[in-house]
Amino acid sequence: MSRVAKRPVVLAQGVEINLDGNALTVKGPRGDLSLECHSEVKVVSDDSGLAVSPRSGSRFARAMAGTTRALISNMVSGVSTGFERRLKLVGVGYRAKVQGQTVNLTLGFSHPVVYEVPDGITVETTSQTELLVKGIDKQKVGQVAAEIRNFRPPEPYKGKGVRYADERIVLKETKKS
Repeated sequence: MSRVAKRPVVLAQGVEINLDGNALTVKGPRGDLSLECHSEVKVVSDDSGLAVSPRSGSRFARAMAGTTRALISNMVSGVSTGFERRLKLVGVGYRAKVQGQTVNLTLGFSHPVVYEVPDGITVETTSQTELLVKGIDKQKVGQVAAEIRNFRPPEPYKGKGVRYADERIVLKETKKS
């Protein structure tokens, strides 16, 4: 069995789990998430939390047990504390403005970039050059941050573009003639 799946999922304070066949629902103070577990994985609820184990000894079942355990753990931490991803806009004139469920980005193009934020995700601007993507679903938060970054990824010569706050850009040296 995978090492990840051997550890039980510990439930945070105020988090409820509803297990109905292969359907798993996690409810917490920030919202609720659901997951359809794979048929090769067995999820058992006990007093300390959830235990995930493979139904057979196949390699695929062991891999899915670890993946399912990680997904359930992310759901539990998402509904209790939530996830966030910070983005920085580096460049002269690069700025962001949030209006409702849309983000207006000025990224040096001849036109402004308008991004529609999906449901369940909130985007805030701490300053004109910083964005904060927040939500309870870790995959959605990462996907929205990646889509915003993809409008103008950091270029390797000056480092201008949209980057993650913890991202380190290795700059190239300019060509010498």
